Amino acid sequence: MRLLHKMHLGVLKEQDPVIFELIQQEKKRQMEGIELIPSENIVSQAVLEALASVPTNKYSEGYPHKRYYAGNEFIDRIEGLAIERLKKLFNAEHANVQPLSGSPANMAAYFALMEPGDTLMGMRLDMGGHLTHGHSVNFSGKIFRSIQYTVDKETELIDFDAIKKLAEKEKPKVIVSGYTAYPREIDFKAFRELCDEVGAFAVADIAHIAGLCCAGVHENPVPYFDVVTTTTHKTLRGPRGAAIMCRSEFAERVDKAVFPFLQGGPHENVIAAKAVAFGEALKPEFKLYARQIVKNAKVLASELMALGFRLVTGGTDNHLMLIDLTEKKVTGKEAESALEKAGIYCNKNTIPFDPRKPWDPSGIRIGTPAVTTHGMKESEMKEIASLINRAINARNSHVELKKIRSEVKELCARFPFYE
Repeated sequence: MRLLHKMHLGVLKEQDPVIFELIQQEKKRQMEGIELIPSENIVSQAVLEALASVPTNKYSEGYPHKRYYAGNEFIDRIEGLAIERLKKLFNAEHANVQPLSGSPANMAAYFALMEPGDTLMGMRLDMGGHLTHGHSVNFSGKIFRSIQYTVDKETELIDFDAIKKLAEKEKPKVIVSGYTAYPREIDFKAFRELCDEVGAFAVADIAHIAGLCCAGVHENPVPYFDVVTTTTHKTLRGPRGAAIMCRSEFAERVDKAVFPFLQGGPHENVIAAKAVAFGEALKPEFKLYARQIVKNAKVLASELMALGFRLVTGGTDNHLMLIDLTEKKVTGKEAESALEKAGIYCNKNTIPFDPRKPWDPSGIRIGTPAVTTHGMKESEMKEIASLINRAINARNSHVELKKIRSEVKELCARFPFYE
């Protein structure tokens, strides 16, 4: 029998019943719906309890044993544990657990290695990269000279020959690999070799695949890259936040870029929750979880393709997939809306070389971290594929979507998580 995680909110219920009820409704939504957004997951009760704990009261500017405030004896030990567990998890020489989220972590990594105006090379947003990889509306494209690479138009895979030619021509200071919407394994060793050839720093953003990297399901770039950033949720299944790992020679530069350059007092309750999550990820069962994420993704991808959906690159090697809905004559926005009404959550997403606009693109992005946390396996992925297909086909039928939502609820009831 599965252990049900509890949420102790008795005082909140009494003091602020409005917020209490909204939180209860959100919990109900999460427990009664199929969460397929690949950047979302469900944390353990232990992580939740650490988040709602007294370290939130403490200012601790600086780093362990070198603070600007008194009274950090136990905070130092909490943050020290988070650092040591993260280093062990990824075989890192140095780790900083203070970044508040992925974007500030990337900003700190860049400023540790570059000056404004230096050349940053990363994947284009609509190809699977992130805003912070050099998009023109983001700090990364405004502060640095941004050079963007793409995938191959025919295969939709990383075109390494084209990337190499671009790097040799532009001589970037930093090359970023690691993406938010790329369903295939990344050849980090090839990127490391390219960086060495052109004299660039090797930076990886493994926010999406961190849980797979530390579990040995995907190549882990941390031991041989200069700097690696990650969020601490997604496949790592921790609290919302981020961390930076680097080689020891860059430790001081990374730490100074986080504090005092970008941030003030760290959120030590979140760091405590990170420590808990890193401890969970060090346990043998986390490796089984990470392997199941990929098994589930492969089965879900195969079933969807059998139902006539076109998947970008023809499948997946990791936790996510991109579905091109062009042949289904439905937009990403329409599909996202229909699935939401059916209790299935995804996000509309551009596909490579998408002719449509980002607010109403040609595809949707789905992933398996959260459903795997619930305990669902291959047979459930087949059910989910069928439900996705039916919901998209019935997008204009309120009655049918309501019926599918009832079936979704029944499926989720077999895999409870929070009490």
